[in-house]
Amino acid sequence: MDGVTKILESDLAGLVEAFYGRVRTDPELGPVFNDAVDDWPEHLHKLANFWSSVMLSTGRYKGQPVPAHMKHKARITPALFERWLALWAATTGELMPPEAAAALQAKAERIADSLQLAMFFRLDETQSASGQRVGRRVPRARNESAHG
Repeated sequence: MDGVTKILESDLAGLVEAFYGRVRTDPELGPVFNDAVDDWPEHLHKLANFWSSVMLSTGRYKGQPVPAHMKHKARITPALFERWLALWAATTGELMPPEAAAALQAKAERIADSLQLAMFFRLDETQSASGQRVGRRVPRARNESAHG
């Protein structure tokens, strides 16, 4: 059975509130988020709408995640994405049915990958042996730090 069918709209706001309560007190994530968010109740409502839209296709979220994150690029690192994902996995695992937690975790990983590509991916132009310019993908820290 699809884990999305185990997600109730009513559970998402509570999940978002519990998760970001943990984020706000996390020694690494907290300072970044607390400096970036001026109005936590409004932000939590926006994030509940985001998860409702991406998981339940409600269309309630009208924002743009990439520009929102790019504004804080100087403070966001791939390691913080990993920390965010680990905290999300722990929180969803505790608060949601297993199938729903797995669906939420998989979606979060895809979103994190997309955001990291938008924020950190670049092509370094180099000359190939034939003189053509070729792009080289700069490796993401997520893959490099998976073992440490």
